[in-house]
Amino acid sequence: MAFRFHIAAVILTLVFTIVCASDPSPLQDFCVAVPDANATVFVNGKICKDPKLVKPKDFFFPGLNKPGSTANPLGSNVTQVNVNQIPGLNTLGVSLARLDFAPYGLNPPHTHPRATEVLFVLEGTLLVGFVTSNPGMNMKNKLFTKVLNPGDVFVFPQGLIHFQFNQGKTDAVAFAGFGSQNPGVITIANAVVGSDPPISPDVLTKAFQVGNDAIKKLQSQFWCDNNYNP
Repeated sequence: MAFRFHIAAVILTLVFTIVCASDPSPLQDFCVAVPDANATVFVNGKICKDPKLVKPKDFFFPGLNKPGSTANPLGSNVTQVNVNQIPGLNTLGVSLARLDFAPYGLNPPHTHPRATEVLFVLEGTLLVGFVTSNPGMNMKNKLFTKVLNPGDVFVFPQGLIHFQFNQGKTDAVAFAGFGSQNPGVITIANAVVGSDPPISPDVLTKAFQVGNDAIKKLQSQFWCDNNYNP
């Protein structure tokens, strides 16, 4: 198992060296983020800590070898490791995540508004895919999908809706690299029918071309968030 994690680390390192980050390029060796509670102004990113106060722990995150809990309705867990977990990632334009799947677990359709994602499968079999943005008139969005096995890599372009589904009978593990210190995530179902306050049923019945009862039933459900921020 330890050897497999070393392989994953090497793959993600290679990804980070070629990724075209969407974040601003650093103008110094590093800019370790100051915790938001200590920030006195709002900036696009985070304020830099005084370099004299920077410690090794500002570039460190432990425990990514441990599986996240998949005991939820989706059967999946995404452990995010971005600038909020590693302050030293600030301005460096990269982050990562560990994805754990129970058998038939799903990371539901979602987008990352600020980053391209590169997924590496360590264990199990995943059905993955992304859908293109709206094409021309009277044309359908195109789905690009693939079944991934251990050692396989797949790219999800920035901002496009995508998903990962464990179609096997055993657990699955994957690691993802992102071209942003804070890629963000918008889970489509949660955002559309689970917002607070809810979107007017008049809007959603027109958008989905279904009856009011169907929308109200969806809005009344509990929408699970499988993203874990240590």
